[in-house]
Amino acid sequence: MYLCTMDFGGWDWPLFIGGGFLAGIINTLAGNGSAITLTLLLTTGMDATVANATNRIGVLFQTFTSLVSLKRSKRTLILLKHSSWYFLPTILGSIGGALLAVEIDDGTLEIIIGIFMILLLGTLVLQPKKWLISTDAKKERKTPLNWILMFIIGFYGGFIQMGIGIMMLAALVLSAKFSLKDANIIKLLLAFILIIPAFIIYLLSGDIVWLPGIALAIGASIGAWFGTRYVLYHPKANQYIRYILIGIIIFALLKIFTPWFEF
Repeated sequence: MYLCTMDFGGWDWPLFIGGGFLAGIINTLAGNGSAITLTLLLTTGMDATVANATNRIGVLFQTFTSLVSLKRSKRTLILLKHSSWYFLPTILGSIGGALLAVEIDDGTLEIIIGIFMILLLGTLVLQPKKWLISTDAKKERKTPLNWILMFIIGFYGGFIQMGIGIMMLAALVLSAKFSLKDANIIKLLLAFILIIPAFIIYLLSGDIVWLPGIALAIGASIGAWFGTRYVLYHPKANQYIRYILIGIIIFALLKIFTPWFEF
């Protein structure tokens, strides 16, 4: 089991709870919240493998809270039923990704995280167009392509997690032809399904550091509830969050790729 040498206490609690809170809100709207929580964990001096594992505590609690906070409408229940077909590829992919992540060396994993952060930064700066379509009720969704897409997304989620919400939305909207609103509901369930096997693997690996992970989980749970109930409906929520994420990702990239950049 990994023993963290950081002194966690005092102001670390509000810092990590606050970071988890913000990540919970962001993940409710779309994704990329792990860019914040992974950055916080990496700044403590944790190895990338340990930070990646510890981050899963907050993700587990955040996805569960988002799911149970959904309004129990007839439409929601129908969508959740439709999503069951995606469970198997998502779970299989998650297991494969998590098994790879716990075996890869820290230096390589940190570089991979940095590369994905650069890609996410690019999407934020370029502001891709929103997918404003209605759900196509006649669309056949149980296709080999959608199965493969969910397996790949599950693998990526088990491996790193960061940006998984946006990837799920892209697959559900652009390939499965759900509306963005419907896709977001399905995404919340699939994200929870994905994290369960990955969390078990990281738990068994002994790489989780509990105190910062619990602090992130507290904040992420509150943020997920708050985001589901209130922030989701604010007209400028996505704009504000975009600016925050750009700053956070740049900060993280400096940490990863600039050895002389000290915190």
